[in-house]
Amino acid sequence: MAAADLGSAEWERSKISSQDVNLLKKLGISKKPKALCFPSEESYPTPPMGYRVSFVDHLIRGLSAPIHPFLRGLLFVYGLQLHHLTPNSILHISIFITLCEAFLGVSPNWALWKRIFFCRRNGSPNVAYNIGGVFISVRSTVDYFDVKLPDSVQGWRKKWLYIQEENHGCAEDNIPPFDGAEKILRRRSWDAEATEEERASTEALMTRIHELQNTRGEELSEKLAAVNERANTLAQKLERSEEARKKAESDAIQARAEADKAKTDAAGVEDLRKRLHDAETSLSEHIAAQSAREEAVLKRIRTQNRRFVNRTAQEFELEDPDNDPLLDAISFLEFHGTEAREGIEQAKTGLSRLFSYFFPKKEEPATFLALAKCFNPPEDLGLKMRQKI
Repeated sequence: MAAADLGSAEWERSKISSQDVNLLKKLGISKKPKALCFPSEESYPTPPMGYRVSFVDHLIRGLSAPIHPFLRGLLFVYGLQLHHLTPNSILHISIFITLCEAFLGVSPNWALWKRIFFCRRNGSPNVAYNIGGVFISVRSTVDYFDVKLPDSVQGWRKKWLYIQEENHGCAEDNIPPFDGAEKILRRRSWDAEATEEERASTEALMTRIHELQNTRGEELSEKLAAVNERANTLAQKLERSEEARKKAESDAIQARAEADKAKTDAAGVEDLRKRLHDAETSLSEHIAAQSAREEAVLKRIRTQNRRFVNRTAQEFELEDPDNDPLLDAISFLEFHGTEAREGIEQAKTGLSRLFSYFFPKKEEPATFLALAKCFNPPEDLGLKMRQKI
């Protein structure tokens, strides 16, 4: 069963942090104006004219703008784009270019490259990557510098950006236009070996490489390992910084939510406190009114007691004031007296409006009793009837 090609499904919005940008500035990668272009909110790369897609981890491992002619030719021969190469592959290419130009005194050439390196597909039996889908390895039969590379670089696929590329007249010197969904097709050039003629022409260079290994190989290897370890450490720090930033943002959002909830709860507590205060005030007023009514009842009882003493020469005493039925009845009447008086006043008002329909103004009854007499006959008809019988 063939491995599933992820294609464009691998791409997502770039997540380059401020720490990444500062690192690129510190390494001098972004000093040249317009050398780099950072994406905004797009989830799929759309490089501007004259730019190609690359990654932060490519840049910190030696990739620069404009791209070295040897790398452009290498991509053309292998039929690859920049995003197809892993960060360790970029590091191999950077070391090779530096070795040729700084130590061997020659331009990087295809024949020497074929003697040392070959390409392999990156992935698993079930998944074939598109981003970083190809990696470069040293041939097992070649005595080359022991470059210690990290097994994996965490999160590098999520840190893509645009790198400026110079336009050349020949198609072989230009990087192909970006296509994030283009399938990686294996070519014979991936594992092409040097011909006998190429081996003969590069034998002196290989001898010089072996001399460098014997004289400065260990020192160079240590320096390369230190540089690679530093790059890997920086990548890990950037990853941790990104995670810390995400956690800080999450904590800030949670803190704001808790603050808003606390404000809402505080408003609810204040409203409850106001209601409690209003209830206490109303209860106090009710108790004061009840006390006033009870005091009025006691005052009337004392008045009635004086009248009782004057008539009977005996003092009226309540045996149990708290449970006395008479006192309770008087209190009840006093409590509802105001309501009863208001009802009587309303009845008087209503009846007074009817007087003008039944009586001349001069004969309008002054009281309810007078009104009742107006409707009663002057004599008891029932008594008169009984007398006749």
